[in-house]
Amino acid sequence: MIKRLVLLVVLIGGLSMAAEAQKYRTAAGVRIESDRFGVTVQQKLHEQGTLEGIVQVGSREYSGTVLYEWHRPILGKRFNYYLGAGGHLGNLKDSGVFTGVDGILGVEYKVNGLPFLLSADVKPAVHINHDDWVHLSSGISIRYVIVKEKKEKKRLWPFGKQADDKGKNKKNSKQDEQQPGIFDIFKKKENL
Repeated sequence: MIKRLVLLVVLIGGLSMAAEAQKYRTAAGVRIESDRFGVTVQQKLHEQGTLEGIVQVGSREYSGTVLYEWHRPILGKRFNYYLGAGGHLGNLKDSGVFTGVDGILGVEYKVNGLPFLLSADVKPAVHINHDDWVHLSSGISIRYVIVKEKKEKKRLWPFGKQADDKGKNKKNSKQDEQQPGIFDIFKKKENL
């Protein structure tokens, strides 16, 4: 079932590779594995890096994981792969508290026109004080975009004015005059 979902995400991403990205800052949702269910929150730290927190519950254990993930585009800006590492802390029903380190490798697709992210990943973990020292899990996540990234206004360098200045009122045009461009230096020299 997981293989089919990964294939579906890859196909959807391939069909929309020409679409523009809708950037996000914070997204939260659910993570489903074969033997665990969890909640995931992803916070963008910079252009290619996110911090993801996962809280999972299984039949014999519960755990919390924090991962730093590095994102790179595959097909356009909506479809990317990510890899990362982090650590976890949890409680096993029979053995008590356990800790460990995690890695992650996955693909992520931002659904075109909707505030949803779909991802599929493989997450190996090495445990300390756990019945299973090594665990390889795969899962899918569905996240809702809570906070969109604000679009930056582009400046037309070297002129010093913004690209969307055409429709501004007179009050804002005075502020634009206070922001000199590179050619304003030459005008000042001519006036001297």
